[in-house]
Amino acid sequence: MCQVEEEYHGPLLREELPSVSRQCVKCKEASAAVVIRAGDAYCRGCFKEYFIHKFRAMLGKNRLIFPGEKVLLAVSGGPSSCSMLSQVQEGLSQNAHKKLRFLPGIVYIDEGGAVGQSVEHRRRTVEELRAVFRATGFPFLMVPLEQVLDLPSSVVLSAPGAPEQEAGAYKAAVDHFLLSNGSSGVTAGQQQETPPPEVQEAHTHSLQRLLGSARTLTAREELLNILRQHLLVHTARSAGYSKLMLGDSCTRLAVKLLSSISLGRGAQLAHDTGFSDSRYGDTILVRPMRDYSAKEIAYYNRMFSVPSVFTAGLDTKTADKSSIQHLTESFVIKLQADFPSTVSTIYRTSEKLQSCKGSASAEGDRCLLCVCALDTAAENASAFSATLISEQLSQTKSPGESRQAPEWTAPASQCCSIVGGELCGNRGGGCCSSAKASESPPLRSLLCYSCQLTIKDMSSEEVLPQYILSEAERRLRRSQLREEIRDFLLEDEADEG
Repeated sequence: MCQVEEEYHGPLLREELPSVSRQCVKCKEASAAVVIRAGDAYCRGCFKEYFIHKFRAMLGKNRLIFPGEKVLLAVSGGPSSCSMLSQVQEGLSQNAHKKLRFLPGIVYIDEGGAVGQSVEHRRRTVEELRAVFRATGFPFLMVPLEQVLDLPSSVVLSAPGAPEQEAGAYKAAVDHFLLSNGSSGVTAGQQQETPPPEVQEAHTHSLQRLLGSARTLTAREELLNILRQHLLVHTARSAGYSKLMLGDSCTRLAVKLLSSISLGRGAQLAHDTGFSDSRYGDTILVRPMRDYSAKEIAYYNRMFSVPSVFTAGLDTKTADKSSIQHLTESFVIKLQADFPSTVSTIYRTSEKLQSCKGSASAEGDRCLLCVCALDTAAENASAFSATLISEQLSQTKSPGESRQAPEWTAPASQCCSIVGGELCGNRGGGCCSSAKASESPPLRSLLCYSCQLTIKDMSSEEVLPQYILSEAERRLRRSQLREEIRDFLLEDEADEG
């Protein structure tokens, strides 16, 4: 029997230990320069070919980006998004084997105001990224996060998207593009640089007050992600881009999947982690880097000198237990170090997730913040209903009062709510619904379960951006008006085509 703690010495064991092959597993000729996984050793040339092929295979397999289409690349300055920018630049070069055929643009969201950076520090970071963007020759936009406070209410509405294409539509579009001698390259003369708008100090203070109203770092990170996505979608719509390309890697999506489940976003996982996200209708979010691990990206950037700029976030230099997202990231990274298949196993799970089509046909069926389908219309025998009952019971005044309540079970049509430790007493009279309405803010009814938790952690809802409050007021008025004229409306038949 082998002893776990037994130590072996001598040269014999060291000679029998398996050694890493120094020969490339693909070309079988050159010496290996990088080992991605156990047994996957590549030379420099083969690793570059493997990396480029994986990016183009991801785009070619899904066939969502048509020739001549405008695609906006969201670059944060991190390794993954900068590597994505490098792959697009490589695919549009003159010596590319199979050139990409879309028209790229770049957008950078300056989040320095959210983390309390000085004006000089933010200006220095913007200048570093501007130098990187200018070298690509692509048009780019530098947008401060403070601009999210001036967005229109239409950004939280799902605009009607393009109709579904037929099976051979992509091939026909490629043939038409080739026959018209279209060029997908962007020359230096076509490069457009939009100067960033001046950031007012009052807007920075309002943004910091908005994020500071969240009591926990978990809620602040969720709120920042929502605001960032709103600003990205609005920028893409305003500039005429129909696709928004994000740089989420496989490792990042594995962390996001587990943290989203912990935050109650199980119903939205397909949108949050899938290759394409069509929740906004006319602007589709795509994640072409979702097949790459953080290790592969780091190796590629180091070997081929891909520039990147570090930008601090809300969780920079914080403890592992400071937020659910940071704790999940620390857990996955540490587990991946001991078990190298951890990230890939979680990632394969996310590939099997699908969104429910047609579940949110009307604007009132979508969350006001994340624009996903509402998951709060659940039956009584559901986890969501059980969570609400547990929350209500935990808010009773004292355990003694609740034990003094008489044992009584109401029928399904009657009120069985516990108010102040006592049964309501108005058998089906509707007092419980009115009590819920007085206790719960009206804004909560327009949000999914996860966004309700985020708003619940905020000290005040009045600090939310005006475009969110205006749209919430409009939806509540519309719902109230519909309730008033409900008796005069013709209900659709359930089996109507």
